[in-house]
Amino acid sequence: MIVRFLCNFSQRVPKVLYRVALMMKPQVVFVLGGPGAGKGTQCSKIVENYSYTHLSAGDLLRAERAREGSEFGQLIDNFIKEGKIVPVEITINLLKKAMEETMQADEKKFRFLIDGFPRNENNLQGWTTVMDGKADVKFVLFFDCGNEVCINRCLERGKSSGRTDDNRESLEKRIQTYLQSTRPIIDQYEKQGKVRTVDASRGVDEVFADVKSVLDKEG
Repeated sequence: MIVRFLCNFSQRVPKVLYRVALMMKPQVVFVLGGPGAGKGTQCSKIVENYSYTHLSAGDLLRAERAREGSEFGQLIDNFIKEGKIVPVEITINLLKKAMEETMQADEKKFRFLIDGFPRNENNLQGWTTVMDGKADVKFVLFFDCGNEVCINRCLERGKSSGRTDDNRESLEKRIQTYLQSTRPIIDQYEKQGKVRTVDASRGVDEVFADVKSVLDKEG
């Protein structure tokens, strides 16, 4: 009888652990800054050195735009070319799906860098509505960089990136969108004491040294 109990218990343990893993909420760091502030570069370095998974809202949207048969592809394409923000329902659905798939594939991967989101009040409200109680936002990592530096970086990147929005006309629209829509979100989190600001106008290694200090302090 004891042997049967132990056998049954040992069979149940993996299932119990799996359910616990599913119940574990994603730990999220929002990564914000203007276009060309170096968010993607720094996120790659964070992933190399810390146990985070990098999710770029922009990359997810571009992948969905390119996906054959996507019902949102053309809509996303139009918004990106105009430098406008894609409807929140699409973006959050892609982020939620990516986090769920990552955690199901590896239960230890529950810490996420969400890069380029939330970009406006609508994004923030949508996140709160859909993800409230389902994910913990630890803090906002803000890469602060001057507009002209950002534009020049993107123009240089555009020579090889193939991105349709890495041209001066689109960039100036994106900078205005960022200033009008995203900076107020950063200010909101600042009032809550949840913003960690890094001067992103410097070289990659200098910036990452400050990023490491933030992450080591936050744990």
